[in-house]
Amino acid sequence: MAELGSHIATRSLPLSGVHGGSSMVRLEPAAPASRISLRVRAEDVPALSSALGVDLPVKPKTSAYANGRTALWLGPDEWLVIDEGESGLMTAAANSGVLHSATDVSHRNTAILVSGPGAAAAINAGCSQDLSLDVFPVGACSRTLFGKVEIVLLRTAEDAFRVEVWRSFSDYAFGLLSEGARDAAL
Repeated sequence: MAELGSHIATRSLPLSGVHGGSSMVRLEPAAPASRISLRVRAEDVPALSSALGVDLPVKPKTSAYANGRTALWLGPDEWLVIDEGESGLMTAAANSGVLHSATDVSHRNTAILVSGPGAAAAINAGCSQDLSLDVFPVGACSRTLFGKVEIVLLRTAEDAFRVEVWRSFSDYAFGLLSEGARDAAL
């Protein structure tokens, strides 16, 4: 009989080892990150922002970055907070002293980084959202559809985006982005 106590299960990362893109677009899986889906009343936003170390944006389509954490506005009382460093998001939220809902979605989501001069075109292969800089500037974010899946899209630079997607749909999203990247190079 096998000893179970000496073996620790490890979760394989979605998109591990994949790469893609074209001469105009680079596609790469993002490094693992901690994430929370957060809901809080407007009057409690300042206290939760202070506890998390990043200002929760209060305007539609905006994001904020501080201390290795990014907060993305998804709705009037809803945010996605991403921590690419030493997490502690759930503890920080719990210590805020205000009523809120925080759900750890770190293992539900993964991210694909899309960059290069054809990045917007590659995303537009599956998303009809206007990604021009005038309409969707650096720091803009939205929850939208990409092909047949829901994503959260963040513009991180003029020619770079972070595509947050549920891990179970990550192969599909990466494949569709790969097709878009090839089309952007034509």
